Amino acid sequence: MPGAGTPPPVPSGDGNPFAAPGEPVPPPPLSPEGPGQMPYGYQGRPGYPGYPGYPSHPGYAGYQGHGAPGYGWPAMPMAPANGMGVAGLVLGIIAAAGFCLWPLAIVLGILGVVFGAVGRGKARRGEATNGGQALAGIICGAVGIALGVGVLVLLLVVPDEETDVGTSRGDPGFSATVVVGRS
Repeated sequence: MPGAGTPPPVPSGDGNPFAAPGEPVPPPPLSPEGPGQMPYGYQGRPGYPGYPGYPSHPGYAGYQGHGAPGYGWPAMPMAPANGMGVAGLVLGIIAAAGFCLWPLAIVLGILGVVFGAVGRGKARRGEATNGGQALAGIICGAVGIALGVGVLVLLLVVPDEETDVGTSRGDPGFSATVVVGRS
């Protein structure tokens, strides 16, 4: 703090007390768009009668504030619809792994092929991102169908050995009679 006897700073000719006397003050910096140009979407807000308008927030192009119409956030992209491909893969794997349960394997294999084909179509249209999973569902579903049909044919063609054993050898099987021994 200057003492009581120190005179206050003398402003230069342009009114700037911090500039050296007689030196010109540089102009304020300009924006990259040039002087007076506003960035895209920078509209400000209108003022009240008799008062000037208020500019938008300088850091956010298009910011209108307090409910004024303007530019909002861009829409979020749609999430990929991968459910059909995943369902086809899961059903195809269950059909191929559970081929011993041939009726269930055939039904699940058909569903796996159908869901996999629908998922593959969505992937081709760009609605899904799992075309490989959908193709694997088609393949596993087809394998499950083939194995289920193979087990069905095996059960129908191969003769049952339990019923043929007793009649082919002449053995009547077990007897329910009791043999009493001599004493």
